[in-house]
Amino acid sequence: MRVFVTKVFARFVRSERIDDARLCEAIARAEAGSIDANLGGGIIKQRVARRGGGRSGGYRTVIAYQTSQRSVFLYGFAKSERDNINDRELADLKNWRDTIYHSTTCKSQRH
Repeated sequence: MRVFVTKVFARFVRSERIDDARLCEAIARAEAGSIDANLGGGIIKQRVARRGGGRSGGYRTVIAYQTSQRSVFLYGFAKSERDNINDRELADLKNWRDTIYHSTTCKSQRH
């Protein structure tokens, strides 16, 4: 499994001080079949725990996910900031996924 993050997501991770282990755990759960929300079109939403807390009140990550192949963390937000993404944002993320899958400009991290 190859795991990538977009520049936007990398900034979010830095600002929230989310470590790689938490992101790897989200992908490992998806690989084991535990997907928090399947948004369709190869886009999933996985919860990531805050430092010292649980996943339910932590962060939400939106991932372009291909089983056993690659995952691209597209977007993240704190549960306390918003409940979900809207339909337009989801459509934009799906378009972004298509662009990224046909490009090699995202920051690569191998896990």
